[in-house]
Amino acid sequence: MTSRRFALPGFRGEAAESFAVADLAAEAARLADPAAATKTIHWGRNYLYLARAETAEGPLEVVVKQFRPPAGWRARIGWHLAGEGKAARSWRIARALHAAGIPTPEPLLLLESESGRAASVYVSRHLAGRVEARYLLRARNAGREGAEFPSIDFAAFLAAAARLARRLHDAGFWHRDFSIGNLLVLPGPTPAEIAEIALVDLNRCRAGRPVTLGERMRDLSRLAFERREDRRFLLALYFGGERAAPARAWVVYELSRRSFHGRHRVKNRWRAAWASLESWLVPRGAHPHIPLPPAGAGPRDRIVWDALSDQPHSHAGRIGRFGARIADLPDHLRSVAALAGAVPRIRRRYRELAAARNAAPFLWPGAGVALRPWPADPEALLDAVFSLGVRQALLRLHPWQGEHAAEEALARELAGAGLELTFALPQSRELVRDPPRWRAAIEELAERFAPYGARFQIGQAINRSKWGVWSYGEYLELAAAAAAILRRRPGVEIAGPAVIDFEAHATAMVLNRRHPTLRFDALASLLYVDRRGAPESRQLGFDTVDKVTMLGAIAETSRLVAGRRQWITEVNWPLAEGPHSPAGRRVAVDEETQADYLARFYLLALASGYVERIFWWQLVARGYGLIDPGAAGELRRRPAYAALATLVREVPADSQCHGPLSAPGGARLYRFARPDGGEVVAGWSIGAPLRAPLPAPVVGAVGRDGAPLALAGAAEVELASGVRYFRL
Repeated sequence: MTSRRFALPGFRGEAAESFAVADLAAEAARLADPAAATKTIHWGRNYLYLARAETAEGPLEVVVKQFRPPAGWRARIGWHLAGEGKAARSWRIARALHAAGIPTPEPLLLLESESGRAASVYVSRHLAGRVEARYLLRARNAGREGAEFPSIDFAAFLAAAARLARRLHDAGFWHRDFSIGNLLVLPGPTPAEIAEIALVDLNRCRAGRPVTLGERMRDLSRLAFERREDRRFLLALYFGGERAAPARAWVVYELSRRSFHGRHRVKNRWRAAWASLESWLVPRGAHPHIPLPPAGAGPRDRIVWDALSDQPHSHAGRIGRFGARIADLPDHLRSVAALAGAVPRIRRRYRELAAARNAAPFLWPGAGVALRPWPADPEALLDAVFSLGVRQALLRLHPWQGEHAAEEALARELAGAGLELTFALPQSRELVRDPPRWRAAIEELAERFAPYGARFQIGQAINRSKWGVWSYGEYLELAAAAAAILRRRPGVEIAGPAVIDFEAHATAMVLNRRHPTLRFDALASLLYVDRRGAPESRQLGFDTVDKVTMLGAIAETSRLVAGRRQWITEVNWPLAEGPHSPAGRRVAVDEETQADYLARFYLLALASGYVERIFWWQLVARGYGLIDPGAAGELRRRPAYAALATLVREVPADSQCHGPLSAPGGARLYRFARPDGGEVVAGWSIGAPLRAPLPAPVVGAVGRDGAPLALAGAAEVELASGVRYFRL
């Protein structure tokens, strides 16, 4: 395979001659940016994603593997001794495999960091229609391979895998990670035929010398076959027969298999223990796309903006953050004292509110959505908002920006269409440190946006130092300055303090501090409950309904909020889409689960009677939004978009909420009287599907996404994890 070399600042590059693009350096830089991802393949120590390369022959689907810089002194020394990183090794081995006729995705592009301190990138052709062997083996180990993969005969797969391994080893390649996740299976025309198995993840591979029996068996031992007969058949096929492998090979294989899996278990435990200690000793690692902190910045100022997840990132380590907290100890003690004095009245009021929930019907406020401008296609954004059917929208403004024309144009269109607008005013560390600049920014934003909406949230995630606030006293002064400016406009309502996650102690600390001028009209919370899974899950004994009840009690008994009014200005369940996701892999869900949870959260929180408005953050975003923009900017509406649109249509604003109905086990039923005179019951079940009776026969029903259900006349219905709506 012939190739051509090129350079980017800080990188050396190489591309296959077949990779014909007009500007190689520019296309390489674009593909290396995770913003080019159209789909996440794997999100872990390294990041793999699909992207679309623009070639002379037209768009080409490629797989981009972004390798993090070597971490730790051993890895850095190894990088310098080898003279190449993982991306370069993947490139070299892939070219050698192609030359040897061993299937692997065609290598197209290499970008290798010259210093070893930046992420390197390996790009290969995407092989469509493949099945990862991991899914086939999981089905086999569970006894379901025939049902789940009818197009693949498992014995044929075993034979093809054995032949591939033998060819690989005889050609002088020791893969060193010949595992089920690194075999891509292409089914043949019949189940008994495997068209091809391609090898991936080549950066550990060694080549150019004979492979010993021990090395061969170590490769094969990584294939996780639980059945002894499968392991024996694999080895027999590897050695050219169908009856038995040489006795010595079987012994070496079994010892290698047990050693590998034992080491794997020990290594995972050690990694978990070390990660806990390392988090204190070493600053947190950042994904390669995140900018470096300002040179010489102290712990409070090591904050940069992460454009992919649309939030700040702090490079400060735990020790640095701990030192900053100690320096602010007097202010923290004032907050603790305020909390201690407030706890008895909060507890008392919480019990009263919990007992009074759903005592009488109330007016349903309707659902809202949060958004930012979408300059690539403003008309498509507006169409998405209007098609959703919401009457409330939150527009997040960035006071640190110098230009707000796109935000103002969007606000003008939304307000002109009759939507009720709320504006969020987050802070940054630079603005916290520079009060005159903060006041000037709020003056400008109040002047420009108050004509379109009268509600403003002051602050953002003030209990997370990456947003620039290190003490609650610091926030109160910031909020008081903004409130004084906003209150000059008649009819303006102000909400705060915008604590993120269910950290009721933080909310109570802030709202029970004394301040001579600051008062909020409503409590604003960024109520992320995703770390607990489903919205019905409990945290410290509180589910979603209990959480909003507790927050209502805190607001009503506080010094700084006038009453019990409560807004949830951000909520979402993040998706497993790499660095676009605003939270870690452990809390990410798939799109179907996200849609289920969205509808259930809105119903649970709003039906408590203690929440005025809820805004999903946000409308268009990779990693968590209702709409996936994709790399090329196409706005694909996710299932969560349909789920919210269905909720808005079936339970419109100004319906009468009659609260929950009696339901068996994990079932939930909520009854509403619509403004048009009809009645609807929204229901779902937690866990397994359940049957539940309704108070009257069904005249019409739709599923979570609005699809009609054939249930006319039914007096008992089946409930599942997705919300269903039954017209009575």
